[in-house]
Amino acid sequence: MHGVSGASAAQVLDLQQTAQVAGDQNGGFYRPRPQDPDSTAPRGVTLEAYRWGDLPSGTVARTLAVVFLLPFMLVNVATWMRPASPGSEAVVKSLCRLLALTLTVLYVLAVAGVALDLVGWKCLPSTRCLAGRSWLSWLGGRPVGAQLALVALAPVAAIGLIWRISNRPGRTFEAFRAPDQGIGGSRLGTVGQWDAEPLVGRLRAIHVAAAFATLDLTVLLARSASGATGVTVTLTVATGVILACCVGLLCTPPLIDRAADDHRLDRVTRTLRTVAVVVTVAVLAHLLTGPRRWDNGHGLPGYETTLAALFAVQTALLVVLGVVLLCHRQRGGTPLFGLGALVIAATGISLAVAYSAELVYRVADFLDRDVPTGEGIATGPPRAYTWVIYGFIRALLATVVVAGLVVLLTRRGRRRAAAAIVAHDYPQAPAEAEPRLRQVRDAIARARFTEKLVPLAVFYGCLAGLTTATTTIGLLGEFPSDILERNLGLPADATTFGIAFGSWVIAAVILGLIIGGIFAYRTVPFRRHIGVLWDLGTFWPRAAHPFAPPCYSERAVPELARRITYLVERGDAVLLTGHSHGSVLLAATVLQLPPHVGDRIALLTHGSPLHRLYARLFPAYVDDVALHEIGRRVGWRWVNLWSDTDPIGGWIFSAHRTPAPGDVGGPAARVDRRYRDPRDVVTPPSDSVPPPIRGHWLGESEEPFTAAARELVRRLGERADPPGTAT
Repeated sequence: MHGVSGASAAQVLDLQQTAQVAGDQNGGFYRPRPQDPDSTAPRGVTLEAYRWGDLPSGTVARTLAVVFLLPFMLVNVATWMRPASPGSEAVVKSLCRLLALTLTVLYVLAVAGVALDLVGWKCLPSTRCLAGRSWLSWLGGRPVGAQLALVALAPVAAIGLIWRISNRPGRTFEAFRAPDQGIGGSRLGTVGQWDAEPLVGRLRAIHVAAAFATLDLTVLLARSASGATGVTVTLTVATGVILACCVGLLCTPPLIDRAADDHRLDRVTRTLRTVAVVVTVAVLAHLLTGPRRWDNGHGLPGYETTLAALFAVQTALLVVLGVVLLCHRQRGGTPLFGLGALVIAATGISLAVAYSAELVYRVADFLDRDVPTGEGIATGPPRAYTWVIYGFIRALLATVVVAGLVVLLTRRGRRRAAAAIVAHDYPQAPAEAEPRLRQVRDAIARARFTEKLVPLAVFYGCLAGLTTATTTIGLLGEFPSDILERNLGLPADATTFGIAFGSWVIAAVILGLIIGGIFAYRTVPFRRHIGVLWDLGTFWPRAAHPFAPPCYSERAVPELARRITYLVERGDAVLLTGHSHGSVLLAATVLQLPPHVGDRIALLTHGSPLHRLYARLFPAYVDDVALHEIGRRVGWRWVNLWSDTDPIGGWIFSAHRTPAPGDVGGPAARVDRRYRDPRDVVTPPSDSVPPPIRGHWLGESEEPFTAAARELVRRLGERADPPGTAT
C-alpha cells in the first residue's frame, strides 16, 4: 500500500510488468504478470498492490476544483480534529458547521460583490467604464432594477455551478461496503463504514438554501435603501426565516446526523432549498417590476455592512470554538495546545477571505482601467476587502519572521540531539566520513523540526482569526493607510503599496496552487509535495461542508476490507504493508475486518504518521485505545519501522531510546523498530558513493523492510496453516 506519493503499481511492487486483478481505473489491486521474469517473491507468496492514488483527484479538472474548494476542505477537516472528550463533539461539530456555512455565504457575497456592486452599481452607470466594452454596454441606460436583476444571474449561475460540482453523479455505495460484522468501538474504524451521502445531501440542501437566501438579502437590502415596500419587507422576512432555519438545523447534530433511512429530514431540507429558489425568483421579479427610483451612493447599499457583519460573525464563532477547545483539552502535553480544530478552521477561513478579496480586487482593477493604485483602492472594492488583504500580508510576514526566529533559536538544540544520535549510530566512523556524518546530522536536525511547527501553526491561526476581526474597522470609514499614518507615522503610500503587493501575493499563491495541482498528478516531485494536501484533506468524510472535495476513504477502506476478507476466506494468509498515509488506510481497514480474519493477517508499517501526526491532530479518532485495538486485531503481528531522518513518520508505541522511562510494556513494546539511516556512512567496496539517506522513503528492497517482512511471514505460518497467498 503506497502513501501519498501516488506511486504506480509497478513502482509499489518493484516490477516492470503488472496486471490489475480487481477494481477499476481509479483504484484497484495489481499483481505481477505470471510471465514476468522480475518477480522474485518466494514460492507460495504472491505480491499484490492496492493503488488508490487516483481516488482523491486524478484528473486535472477535479484537481483544479480541489484548489478552489480548499477552504471548504480545511473547515471540513477541522471537524475531525475535535478533542477526545465526548462532551465536546456536538458543540465542536455545530461550530464547525456554522463556520462552514459562513464560507458559503462569503462565496456568494464575493460573486455578488463583483456582479451587483462593481458591475451593476458602479460600472453600468459610468460611461467611462462602459466605453469600448460592447459585451457590457448593452446593459447601459436601462432601469437600475432591471440592470441588477440581469447581473444577479451571474451569482445564481455560480451557486448552480458549485451545486453541480458537489453533486457528482453518484455511484452504488453498496459495491464498496465492508463486512458489517466485527466492527469494534474505535471511531477510526467507522471511517468509510457508513454511507455519508444522506448527510452530505442534507448539508448540500441547507447550503444551497443559504446561498440563495444570501443573494436575496443582498438585493433586498439595496432595494430597501430606496424605500421599503410591503413586498420588500415580506421577501426580507422570508429570507431571514430561511437563514434561521439553516442555522437551526446545523446546530442540532443529533437531528441532522440521523440514519440514512430517515427520509423525513431529507424532505425538510429539500423543501427548504426549494423555498429558497422560489424566493429568489420572486426577488428578481420584484427588481424588474419595482419602483424605478434608487438612491445613488458610492457602493451598493447595505453590501459593505453585510460583508462586515459576516466577518464579525466568523470572528465570534472562532472565539467560541477556541474557548470550547480549551475547556475540553486533555490534561498534560496537548498538541497544538488543544486548538487543532481552531487553527485549521481559521486557516481555511483566512484562505477563503483572501480568495474572495482577490477576486473582487482583480475585477475592480480590470474595470478601473488605468486608475492609480491609491485611487483604485479608495474608490473600488469595499473597505472590508482592503482590510482583508492588509491582514493577510500582515499575518504572512509575521509568520515568516517568527518561523525564521524559531529556526534560529531551535537549531542548536536540534543539532545537539542529532549529533548524539549520530554518535550512537556510528561510533567507529573513520575521519574521512566526517562530511557524510555532517549530512546525516543535518537530515536528522531537519526531521526534528516537525515538532516545532506546532507553535507556528497556532501563531498563524491566531493572526488569521485576527484578520477577520479587523475587517469590521472598515465600517468606520477608515483605511489601513489612514490609521497607520495617524498612529505610527507610516506613510500612507507605503501602506497602499503593501496592500497592492499583498493582492499580488494572493494571486501568486492561487496561481501556484493551480500549477501545483495540475502537475501533482503528472510528475512524482510535485505529487510528493503538493499532492499531500489533497490526499490528507480528502481522507476524512464530508461532515461539515458539502462543497468540500469528495472523500476517497469511503471507497478505499471498505474496498480493502472486502479484498482482505475474500483472500482470507479462500484460505490465504495476508501480510499488509503500508507506507506513510497508506498505513493510516490500513489501520482503518484492520478495524473493520471480521474477528476471524485477524487470525490470518499481519501488519508492517513504515514511515507511518499514525502517532506522530494523526494521534496528535485527531485525538478523538486515533488514540491509544484505537492503536492497541489494531494490535489486538492482528494478534500483535505488527512491526513498525521508523528512523530519525524521517520528518513525517515515527514510532507508534515507544521510541525505545535509552534511557526510556516512558516505554510501554506488553506486546505493544515489540511493535516499533528503529533502523539506522543511512545504513552506513562509509562507501562500500562494491560502490563509489556511500549509502543514501532514505528519510521518509525507505524502499521495500531495503534490509530492514525485508527482514521484518520475513519475520511476519514466519509468524503467520506459525499462527495459521501454510498460506497459499500473501499480500
